[in-house]
Amino acid sequence: MTWSIIARDSATGQFGIAVATRFFAVGARVPHIAAGIGAIATQALVNPYYGIDGLKLLREGRKPRDIVETLISGDSGRESRQLHLMDAGGRIAAYAGRECIGWCGHIEGNGFSIAGNMLAGASVLDDTAKAYAANEKLPFAQRLIAAMQSGEAAGGDKRGRQSAALLIYGEEEWSALDLRVDDHADPLAELERLEQVSRERWVHFRQFLPTRKNPAGITDRDIIDAGIEAPIAGER
Repeated sequence: MTWSIIARDSATGQFGIAVATRFFAVGARVPHIAAGIGAIATQALVNPYYGIDGLKLLREGRKPRDIVETLISGDSGRESRQLHLMDAGGRIAAYAGRECIGWCGHIEGNGFSIAGNMLAGASVLDDTAKAYAANEKLPFAQRLIAAMQSGEAAGGDKRGRQSAALLIYGEEEWSALDLRVDDHADPLAELERLEQVSRERWVHFRQFLPTRKNPAGITDRDIIDAGIEAPIAGER
């Protein structure tokens, strides 16, 4: 009942997941990312522990295929699950149980993995992949959304639309971008709008937040205000 793309931006090293479905609040359960470590999407009849435990195993340095086998071996409901993941080395693994509803499948390319179930057809994933590959000059967040919009145009979730999400992590343990559209008639369009809004102030403000290298961050409000206003002024 969902399709998602996991990708790593070759320019910045950021991990990102974009996802859409005809179900409520997909961003609350499907995407899981550990900064600099890897990313997991758990879908179909979601098992949240695939994300929680899977990230622990990624942090331990386990291979993606071994992680998948470990997760499904302890889950008697595995035939109703789908997941895919990518580690920092670009290795990818995926699984779909026999009871996942068609169309169901997985494809991967250079730096990305796409999986889905209950879709209109294989072209949903194919077109998502083609758009991601074709838009390498776009900023990472916009590239992920554009890819999902192409999958939507190919039919998306065969039941319709309701929610979408975009999650991106950079070097820090907090997200660089975490956008959720929980209930909307056109969730990917709304996700695109929110991403545009994030570029007005948030993407400029986040550089001043505490980091591991600078635990205090920047607290001088004059510096913060100037840092936010300068890019905005340049766009006028």
